[in-house]
Amino acid sequence: MRDLRRYLVLKYIQYLVLPSSNTLIALLGLLGSLYTILILKSPSISYKSTAVFISYIAKADILFFVSIVSKMIMEPFDVKIVSAAFTTALWQNFLTANTHICCLLLTCVTFEALLISIFSVESRHIRTVKYARQTSNMIYTVVIAECIIFQMEDFQEPFGLNSQYILLLHFCYRASSLLRSLSYFIGLSLRIINVYIYYKIFFNVSNRSRLKTK
Repeated sequence: MRDLRRYLVLKYIQYLVLPSSNTLIALLGLLGSLYTILILKSPSISYKSTAVFISYIAKADILFFVSIVSKMIMEPFDVKIVSAAFTTALWQNFLTANTHICCLLLTCVTFEALLISIFSVESRHIRTVKYARQTSNMIYTVVIAECIIFQMEDFQEPFGLNSQYILLLHFCYRASSLLRSLSYFIGLSLRIINVYIYYKIFFNVSNRSRLKTK
């Protein structure tokens, strides 16, 4: 469990502390994710809701790995399956999906820590493996849908295309600009929420320890 806590600290630094992506931290995070996936397969690890969130965070780094490896293979050999703009956007959307999934899942871990600290007994029926999986799958689905809309920005309007598809493309163009604006504010809000919750947890634990010593 110590290794899992260290992994979470690394991920908090990577996604919720640093203002922008850092290559060294990202590579360390990828190695940590591979190690975490192996740890979670161990029978000695108690597979509870927190472990479910951690496993989904680790699996999200597959998107980062695919983006980096495909870029390393395709750029030096000048491999062009589709247009360069489409490929670049696809790589960027893999990284975006990885960041958004991890930020949301880390916030779920933070909320769970708050429930354990303050409403341990009352929240026991919520903090289950089933709900953790459902929440994680929902986050993956929403973020992938978001990135599909981002990717649609790089589709051109072919001549003779059905008017319904043109309307769909125009909708994706407008939705993507709105989502990009929202994602900035949501990311900032998640940072503030995580800091505030851990502030509450720290003072709640310290108050309890003071009461015990009196």
